Amino acid sequence: MKSLHVRLLLAIFAVALLGATRATPAQTGGIDFTAQITPANGTTEPVRGLPFYVLRKSFEEIRKEASAQYPEPDMSKFINDLTVSPELKDWMKRNHSVSLTGDDFVSNLKPHDVMVVPEFFKAYVDANSHDGSDDFPKAKFKEKDKVKNPEKYKALRQEYMEGVQKFVEAHPETLKGMDVEMNTINPGPSWLAMTAKREPFIRRQTMELARTRYIVAQTDTDLQGHGTVNGLTAGNYWLGTLDIYATAGDARLQWDAPVTVKPGHVTRVVLSNANAAEPMAAPVAANR
Repeated sequence: MKSLHVRLLLAIFAVALLGATRATPAQTGGIDFTAQITPANGTTEPVRGLPFYVLRKSFEEIRKEASAQYPEPDMSKFINDLTVSPELKDWMKRNHSVSLTGDDFVSNLKPHDVMVVPEFFKAYVDANSHDGSDDFPKAKFKEKDKVKNPEKYKALRQEYMEGVQKFVEAHPETLKGMDVEMNTINPGPSWLAMTAKREPFIRRQTMELARTRYIVAQTDTDLQGHGTVNGLTAGNYWLGTLDIYATAGDARLQWDAPVTVKPGHVTRVVLSNANAAEPMAAPVAANR
């Protein structure tokens, strides 16, 4: 009787265990996606034969991780080593910029900067005194009076400086064009060349990190731009093309799209111009 009772309990337990197993949903899921690209004034077309990768981490974040291993050059040290005036060095540090050309440079300039920084003042005067304008102040002091008649020199120079300051304050648009006069001393290209040396190292390290730590799966799109990845553990992923771009006409797209995979489900994704990633490096175009 006791043996029968034990066998009955075991049978009940086995049935309960089987039912629980059947009730447990599959622990893996998948991603089903379609990639398409639309050039300007063009027709949307599928992205054919392009490799797509499933990552455990955003490719953008992987790049940041790689960048941290190759810190940017010290801009403050770079500025200190320049052969320019202390006033110009101070301006560069305050504006965190060493570029002395372009709209961004001009927009950061204030009349006070022109009067205080010797290089700016010279460039501004050269740019505006050569345009034939009768309104721009004329210097009446002479360098020989600096020794022969210092009081006269000081008074006339002060008058001229005040005139230039009033002119630039009244005509801020005259700041445009002065950057052309500064081409010979502009350290911007040297700084860009120095910082650009990091890029190949960052790119290689980004790809190394992606391949060795974060890639979960890879598939190529078919002729309809369709791809499928199955057998993924439930969780958050990123679906993208790493540093490879899809191309069509003038369009250059890459993707780094977040995707959530649920147990027993296939997550469907449409990749297009609307959810393409911001470019992070020089494109590696895919031949489709």
